[in-house]
Amino acid sequence: MMNPTIEQMNKQIEQLVSGPARSFAELSVNHLEALVSNQVELSKSYADLGFKQIRAALDIKAPQDVQSYIESQQDVARELGERVKADAEKVVSLNRKYAEEAQALTQKSVQAAAKAGGQSK
Repeated sequence: MMNPTIEQMNKQIEQLVSGPARSFAELSVNHLEALVSNQVELSKSYADLGFKQIRAALDIKAPQDVQSYIESQQDVARELGERVKADAEKVVSLNRKYAEEAQALTQKSVQAAAKAGGQSK
């Protein structure tokens, strides 16, 4: 059986240190997982686009095929530009969400600390 003072101290440590640290670690791991998952998807997408372009270049057999290939590169460049922009916006959105959630956790921890500080007087 624990001493009531030790029990209170353990409760405060859990409430003020361990709990918030665990919550922040979980938030960070979830954010990292989302970023890595996004990066894997993007890598596959860009690799697929690259292989598609290589195959298109390998299909060139006549001079008119060269002209057609070159003209298609404008569409590829436009599509790639749009894709890069959308991908960057997704990363910004993930980071913004993480920052907002981290700020909310911080505010919650500060409020808990202030409340605990007021109770210990």
